[in-house]
Amino acid sequence: MSKNGNLFLRVFHFYLDGFRGMPKWGRQLWVIILLKLFLMFAVFRIFFFPDFLKSNFDNDSERSRHVIEQLTEPNN
Repeated sequence: MSKNGNLFLRVFHFYLDGFRGMPKWGRQLWVIILLKLFLMFAVFRIFFFPDFLKSNFDNDSERSRHVIEQLTEPNN
């Protein structure tokens, strides 16, 4: 590999070579990690974090007004 290549390509090839040389248990571990990340960010968001602003306000101006009020009002 030449030192004059694109930085992005050099980094990509570095990681690609690392994953090619990884043992079987390492690949299985990465599959488990990626599945957990998918569950946390995709599935949990759908079921446990409803869209509060869309369900409680009718249009964008009301939503933005609510957000500004929540950000600028001091908590007493």
